[in-house]
Amino acid sequence: MKTLATSLLVGVAVVYGLATWAENAGWGAWTAYVAAAAEAGMVGALADWFAVTALFRHPLGVPIPHTAIIPKKKDQLGASLGSFVGENFLSADVVRGRLAAFGIGRRLGSWLADPAHADRVTAEASTALRGALTVLRDSDVQAVVGEAITRRAEAAEIAPGLGKTLEKIVADGAHHRAVDLVCTRAHDWLVTHGDSVMDAVQGGAPGWTPRFVDKRIGERVYKELLRFVTEMRDMPAHPARGAIDRFLTDFAADLQADTDTRARVERLKADLLARPEIQDIIASAWSSIRNLIIAAAEDDRSQLRLRARASLMSLGNRLATDTRLQAKVEGWAEDAAAYVVTTYRHEITSLITDTVAGWDATQTSKKIEANIGRDLQFIRINGTVVGALAGLLIYTVSHALGG
Repeated sequence: MKTLATSLLVGVAVVYGLATWAENAGWGAWTAYVAAAAEAGMVGALADWFAVTALFRHPLGVPIPHTAIIPKKKDQLGASLGSFVGENFLSADVVRGRLAAFGIGRRLGSWLADPAHADRVTAEASTALRGALTVLRDSDVQAVVGEAITRRAEAAEIAPGLGKTLEKIVADGAHHRAVDLVCTRAHDWLVTHGDSVMDAVQGGAPGWTPRFVDKRIGERVYKELLRFVTEMRDMPAHPARGAIDRFLTDFAADLQADTDTRARVERLKADLLARPEIQDIIASAWSSIRNLIIAAAEDDRSQLRLRARASLMSLGNRLATDTRLQAKVEGWAEDAAAYVVTTYRHEITSLITDTVAGWDATQTSKKIEANIGRDLQFIRINGTVVGALAGLLIYTVSHALGG
């Protein structure tokens, strides 16, 4: 295009030379019209060449004032572009209007209601979840989880909560099964280990008592123990069971109201939390949870993924039909977008300004000229043609008025 525009300038210059020679040689009056048109065409071509060139560089390398405008004004151009974008695109009203016209709630609902799209979102979310869990270092997460659990446990008093729970358990009779289990296991143990019980009783007897007396006492103690445990097992209204109920009721009340009991429980809690075994259990909880989540995320038929998919489709169906929910989602989206553009507008526009400021002036000028080069050269071509026509018209009018 540069060659074409320059060739046209050379062409009108040649025409001007030939027309001037023909006019001087007496070829006729028409040659003066041609010479005037060619002369004006050269002026127009040169003027537009100067104007186009002055945008990007000094014409012929001569530092004429107000030339090489783009290299000189590059930073100002970037700042103006950033301000233009910030004022016309990154305003809360513009963003809200565009999002409101888009109908994001209804569109999102229809998209999520499609099973294929729900599967895609579930798969992508599972991949992201696995990636996040893989990137996290177990030691760091374990330390954070352990510290959080320990701090929460230390800050919360557990005695009143335990007391209320125990009180409800006793009131509902839920502890009776535990008592039944203990009585049954105690009875079975006594039946199996009767000799051990009698030996223990005999071993604790004084040395001066006869052996047969110790043996009779051991047998008696064993039989009474077995009878007592059997009666407790078989009699729901056994006095010992009532004593256990009263003890648990009193203990539940003490856990809630007795200062000394609550203090003892807190000390016991602190001692348990300080034990290395408890800390190891707390720290290892993250590894177990992580492995469970990764396994569920990798299995496309796991309950985690199936429930996530079903929830997404249910949400999509609601969004597609529930206008109130659509309005809520669209309001949230508009508020979030408006907050981003109003809060971070300067940071966003500074990206444009700083990027343009970092460009090399000469290279920037060349890139802009290359991207709009054809139109620039058409300006030169149009200048040549329009200049020639204007010169012809002016010469014709001048000659007509003068003649």
